[in-house]
Amino acid sequence: MFSRIAVVNRGEAAMRLIHAVREINALGGEPIEVVALYTDAERTAMFVREADSSYALGPASARPYLDLAVLERALRETGADAAWVGWGFVAEDPAFAELCERLGVTFIGPSPAAMRALGDKMSAKRLAASLGIPVVPWAGPLSDDLAEAARQAAGLGLPIVLKPSTGTGGRGVREAETAERLAAALAEAVRTPGHPPLVLERRLDGVRQVDVQVIADAWGGVWALPARDASVQRWLEDARGLLSRWLPEIVRENRSSVTVAVGCTGGRHRSVFVAERLAEHFRKDWQVLVRHRGLSKEVP
Repeated sequence: MFSRIAVVNRGEAAMRLIHAVREINALGGEPIEVVALYTDAERTAMFVREADSSYALGPASARPYLDLAVLERALRETGADAAWVGWGFVAEDPAFAELCERLGVTFIGPSPAAMRALGDKMSAKRLAASLGIPVVPWAGPLSDDLAEAARQAAGLGLPIVLKPSTGTGGRGVREAETAERLAAALAEAVRTPGHPPLVLERRLDGVRQVDVQVIADAWGGVWALPARDASVQRWLEDARGLLSRWLPEIVRENRSSVTVAVGCTGGRHRSVFVAERLAEHFRKDWQVLVRHRGLSKEVP
């Protein structure tokens, strides 16, 4: 067990960790301390007051939560033996996880190998397929040649979704329900200078997004926690539809298969992540949408 956890975050993420540690400490045993890392604008914030100790990172304008040199100094000087980010900032940055490894600090989250293996949608889909988990029909990377890109899209049919291979939150996502709109979306996407690799996916209607929190320890143990219907948070990306009576049944039947995805972490590695899947209403089937490399703010 840890003795001192540094919180590399603020606000709700930090308070969740503080509350969780208090619950653990209430069970007895050696107490765990929480160190709040904060900027000058947060010195009187609740998470700083509620933590056991705190460490000033400097001015907020310098964006210290993203500065690995600043975070390394903070971890060294606080004597933390674990680091918690939760979501945002460096939660999905494999370089920060590697920094923690080098310092002998446990990063509470996925391993650097897992982050890199699932750092983009295409690699995540290939990995899921290799594990026998069905994926949303897709094609990629998309060619910058419009004629070739149109041929790639033709194999998927309409409606279709065009999205960057990296990134989350619906940024850069384009939908097309007609051949004309698809041609316009492809032209717009490939004209963007320095755009990331693009991927095409069949748009699935009448589906639910189901998130499963998965935890793996360093000895091969894997646990899938209760699933959460996250459909209401999806805006432009893929999921539409209403709650279905069969959703709990499908979740029970398929949740165990999500734990197989832990194989992508490289075997016996600690990992904490959210697996996002789509449950299709009529087929009662699950298809991998994307896998969060870290935690989700909606998961308690």
